[in-house]
Amino acid sequence: MTNSHAENAQDGQHRPDPQAPDAPRGDQGDHAAQDEATRRLAKAVLAAEQALIEFEIAVETFRVEVENFSRLHHQRLGPMYARLDELDAQIAEAVAARTGDPEDIRKAKEARASVLPMPNVEELFHGWVGSEGLFPEAQAMLTEQSVQPPQKVRPSEETRKVYRDLVRKAHPDLARDDAERTRRDAFIARVNAAYGRGDEAALRELAQEWEAGPAPAVARLSESEELYARLEWLAERKELLSAVAAELEESAIGAMIKMAPQDPDALLDEIAEKLLADVAEREAYLAQLVG
Repeated sequence: MTNSHAENAQDGQHRPDPQAPDAPRGDQGDHAAQDEATRRLAKAVLAAEQALIEFEIAVETFRVEVENFSRLHHQRLGPMYARLDELDAQIAEAVAARTGDPEDIRKAKEARASVLPMPNVEELFHGWVGSEGLFPEAQAMLTEQSVQPPQKVRPSEETRKVYRDLVRKAHPDLARDDAERTRRDAFIARVNAAYGRGDEAALRELAQEWEAGPAPAVARLSESEELYARLEWLAERKELLSAVAAELEESAIGAMIKMAPQDPDALLDEIAEKLLADVAEREAYLAQLVG
């Protein structure tokens, strides 16, 4: 401490010493450092939010692809699988009739039980298979007659762009309070439903609705503790999404899509060709048994 500082302290005066401004400058430096750390943390939170939203868009896009491909798979191949099950039952019954062996009879009963009418089977196969067997459209497909192909629900590139832009604006992860999150959750549910239908017009209407609605809560910088908590929440959310993505990728349909991501229809054609060959093979074998 300088002499002038000592004198000021003793007599209660507060005359600043221009030669020794260390204390005030030190306080300002600490505040500046804290402000800079907070700004950097806030930037990290914003970056993590945007990264999470992009990840969620990717996961949701893949989920829609899996759902749509699963629908096409059932529509296109479901009747073939049903035909194979029916042929297997008929073959088992023919073998049992020939041999009379109790084991063959048991196998025949099991095979027949697997093709008995099931509840809601029409819904399961989207109108291709009824509780009484194959519909005429499915029979036509199996006999290679002309039949209207199943409706494809695969969002166009423009639809995907509208969807991504809308999700980036209205995503619930951008909410800063419970009320805003609730509003965004409900809105994004409608967005996802429209995207799942491949309905570009509905998505554009939703985009207009969002622009006309309440303004999204403005992201506000808060204390470092709140920012750290936000980062932790974002990390937990990403872990959850990673688990969902892994489950989709490891599913049978997800694995099929990964085999032919650019042209999944070609993969369906390949599987259909193999199933038709299996049907022909079983029909020939059945003809030999009962002939």
